[in-house]
Amino acid sequence: MSARRPTTTLAGAVALTLGVTALLAPPAAAHGKGSSPERFAQKVSSRAVMRHLDAFQRIADRHDGNRAALTPGYEASAQYVERTLRRAGYRTWRDPFTFDREVVEAATLTVTGGEAYEVDQMTFSSSTPEGGLTAAVAIPDDPFGCTTDAWGDADPTGAVAVVSRGGDCPFSAKALAAEALGAVAVVVHNNAEGLFSGTLGAEGVVAVPVVGLSLADGQAVVAAAAAGPVEVTLDARIRFEEVESFNVLAETRAGRDDNVVMLGAHLDGVEDGAGINDNGTGSAAILEVAVQLGREKRLNNTVRFAWWGAEELGLVGSTAYVEELATQEGELDRIATYLNFDMVGSPNYVIGVYDADQSTYPAPVEVPAGSVETEDVLTGYFDAIGQPWVDTEFSGRSDYQAFIVNGVPASGLFTGADGSKTEEEVALFGGTAGIPYDPNYHTPADDITNVNPEALRIMTKAIAFATFSLARDTSAINGVSGPGDQGKPWKPWWPGKGRHDDRVQPLDDAA
Repeated sequence: MSARRPTTTLAGAVALTLGVTALLAPPAAAHGKGSSPERFAQKVSSRAVMRHLDAFQRIADRHDGNRAALTPGYEASAQYVERTLRRAGYRTWRDPFTFDREVVEAATLTVTGGEAYEVDQMTFSSSTPEGGLTAAVAIPDDPFGCTTDAWGDADPTGAVAVVSRGGDCPFSAKALAAEALGAVAVVVHNNAEGLFSGTLGAEGVVAVPVVGLSLADGQAVVAAAAAGPVEVTLDARIRFEEVESFNVLAETRAGRDDNVVMLGAHLDGVEDGAGINDNGTGSAAILEVAVQLGREKRLNNTVRFAWWGAEELGLVGSTAYVEELATQEGELDRIATYLNFDMVGSPNYVIGVYDADQSTYPAPVEVPAGSVETEDVLTGYFDAIGQPWVDTEFSGRSDYQAFIVNGVPASGLFTGADGSKTEEEVALFGGTAGIPYDPNYHTPADDITNVNPEALRIMTKAIAFATFSLARDTSAINGVSGPGDQGKPWKPWWPGKGRHDDRVQPLDDAA
């Protein structure tokens, strides 16, 4: 965690703000009179973002309670985004992709001679054999089971390891520790009410089947194992079928096309709920930024917005989009930087910035050049207004993964998911230590009541400030500044999309 920056006086905050503005601003003639990142941030209202979230909630309420990929709720969410953007003067396009969807064939954990419980097979987990596998239950001395040492004298060899969610480690760490000690499967029970959908991060990380279990059912299994040896049968199997979904994209009319600033947030949620914090908040925030930015007539750089599909099914939409761009000469080079916003209104929040400079967390992925400078735009803003912030690992575990794998600079904001809040973070942001940042992560309770208005306000302003700053100047990231050659500027409405029509529109002289 980054150390808290000193709280500034009002005069100091103004000076810092002006310093950030001066650093990011190109010559005055290149942008509209009176325009500035600070003024633009004031135009982007968190109340307007909340209105978009209310719309997402109504959509979920009308469509089986969710907005998951491949459902009517996702289609309705996309139509809402498109309709809002068209009213703001944008042309939008859908970017279709196909992928193999998981179809659940079995999802039960049955205690021999007793109860059968529902489980959720984690993304990238292997399946059990048909009919399941039967073994004794093993419980670690430390219930979170984050490391092999956590098992103490307990021996999971040949057993189904049952561990608790939480402990400030990913599901893959719990599974790898149990697997290393000989477990044949891993069950992670929730530390909050309800079942949950987890992920192991990538295919092939863990060889044994790994599933999630509800808190109540997990407690029942743990109690049965504590009372004496107990045997269970885990039957968790999936198959795959090819399906099609889509991303929604739009971009500003103004700005040079050879230097594109890109923002993205995943539009889909999990099937277990409305997905309002995850990730209605990110989707709504960039939607309102787009609405307000569409009113700006003079931008140096094009800003492209993306609402990703099927993120909850394995970062599918963003990965397909970037992989497609990679086949088109020069398309990825046109993207100056990418900013990702996945969960920016967590109820027990932190103000987290992707740690591109690795000042707190060593990155488990290669950090592209320019990412540190992109992070600096966000942290510089927070420092200028005296807002505490912390680093969050630059892990690639969201829709920026495909961008950084292909060398595109990236950063982003995050208010926390299922990790536990620390006492140090409570001192910075308030809230409750020892419970998740979002206790309702991937549950039916992730609804409109699951959003912290203060977190959303802080993050909305930061997103707006960073967007307008980079729309004016990305020279600190890639050395490009100024409006470019404005001799006879022409701009395709469907950038890099050969399957769309090839109409072009002239730019305003002032663009």
